Amino acid sequence: MKRRFRHEYKYLCNSLQNAVLKMRVKGLLTVDRHAEKEGYYFIRSLYFDTLENRCYEEIEAGCDRRDKYRIRIYNANSERIMLEKKSKECQMTSKKSCPISEEICRKLMENQRIEITEDMPAIQKELLLEMQLKGMRPTVIVEYQRFPYIEKNGNVRVTFDENIRSSNEISCFLDEKIVTRPILEMGQSILEVKWDAFLPSYIMEHMGMENLQWSSFSKYYLCRKYNTSGGIRI
Repeated sequence: MKRRFRHEYKYLCNSLQNAVLKMRVKGLLTVDRHAEKEGYYFIRSLYFDTLENRCYEEIEAGCDRRDKYRIRIYNANSERIMLEKKSKECQMTSKKSCPISEEICRKLMENQRIEITEDMPAIQKELLLEMQLKGMRPTVIVEYQRFPYIEKNGNVRVTFDENIRSSNEISCFLDEKIVTRPILEMGQSILEVKWDAFLPSYIMEHMGMENLQWSSFSKYYLCRKYNTSGGIRI
């Protein structure tokens, strides 16, 4: 199956910009149905990297073609666990995902060897092969609060990711509460704008995003970079 790539722009916002933009977007787009009454949900992801930190280094170097593997849960609920592979190519992104069991998740968390079988989803086979051949292993937990908005016209998705935090306590990934540390200055958040073939002009015009600070770095990169004052936490 041919991968579907989407445009993805990221911006670093301060608290004032976040409040203003969120107020504007509420009048333009619809709140995602997965958001709770407060308008947000929590995302927790466990990212993988090689022993040589290939994924981290590729992001820092700005490599045009790169992949990231992660396990993701929502609202600290382990009933729905997703394994995802996010790819970036020519400044566009694509994502493949499949559900995995809690048993498989815990084995991956513990970096256990899992036999590859024919009936496994392709993405799971790919990750297991990377773990066996290239030393891919769980590296860091990224957790944040997401305020999601959507627009059917152009399949647009605008999200405000706040309270972005990291943790090295890999064994606690599926726990209801985990110990984390903030990786951005107080009040800072990341705005992401994603779309398919086109972005309706009225969205950019009414949101007034021309003064925002564009960012090419991922939350994974930021969590690894600022995990400790001494550099990357291995």
